[in-house]
Amino acid sequence: MKSRFNIKDILDIEHWEQVQDSLAAVTKLAMITVDYKGRPLTSHSKCSDFCRKVREDESLSQFCQKCDSMGGIEAVRTEKPYLYKCYFSIIDIAIPIIIEDHYVGAIMAGQVRLRKEDDKEALVEQIFLPASQKLVNEKREKLKEEYEKIPVLSLEEIKRAATLIYDLQTYATNHIQKEELQREEQIAQTNKESSIVTSLEYIDTTNELILKAFNYIKEHQEESPSLEKIAKYCHVSTSYLSRLFSKEVGESYTSFTSRLKTEWAKALLEMTNKTIVEISDELGFNDPSYFIKIFKKYVGLTPLAYRSYLR
Repeated sequence: MKSRFNIKDILDIEHWEQVQDSLAAVTKLAMITVDYKGRPLTSHSKCSDFCRKVREDESLSQFCQKCDSMGGIEAVRTEKPYLYKCYFSIIDIAIPIIIEDHYVGAIMAGQVRLRKEDDKEALVEQIFLPASQKLVNEKREKLKEEYEKIPVLSLEEIKRAATLIYDLQTYATNHIQKEELQREEQIAQTNKESSIVTSLEYIDTTNELILKAFNYIKEHQEESPSLEKIAKYCHVSTSYLSRLFSKEVGESYTSFTSRLKTEWAKALLEMTNKTIVEISDELGFNDPSYFIKIFKKYVGLTPLAYRSYLR
């Protein structure tokens, strides 16, 4: 279940590793953060000597990976921290990182033993039993000293630690995700504004009169200024400005302004939920039906059909 979010974009891994070290010290749980494929993103925090030596044993490391995999699957299925016993009866926890209903990674914690009184009553599943229990027993006996040094916690302490880690990562990822969405919205808004303003700033001319006329049209999108009004604004005759448009732009003033407003309308249809009437009014068309007619002339579709096609 790959999300559009990359966990490396959601969590500042270097900073998170420091938080992870602190959590491991406070909770006495060993911790490591992995991506959705189970690949380590951080180094191990507080890894016990016993577990480290077991994982270095090629004959047993595959069983550790099997436990991690199965624990992760259960955490994803339940969408909450999943407590389980590994094949050495050590308590581990898979804490899923889920964003927008997608599993993007997990915090694997644990490497602790249950108090004897809790171990008798607690219904913590032993998630995997290897075929060769003899091999397991021999390894435990060989590493008896390291095994005895594994922290012993009550079931309540383990559950509280798991909840703390889960709530903390949920808060962190949600906060960063919210900031990411806000940045995306700001970028979209900037793109929207720039596309509406500059979508047809392609006039290949340095003629000051044409640029002056274009700037007026751009800054008064809600109007439909006539050629006469623009000529007056530019202090030239209407006939002169008409000839100048044809020469510098390659088309008549009327054709140019209609095509320009069509491009602005396309941007509004793409970037906003404004109605056809609202867009027509915003771009200075006196009649929505005329706006639809002009739009279809240059695009080949009605505004509504164009929006439907995009979506």
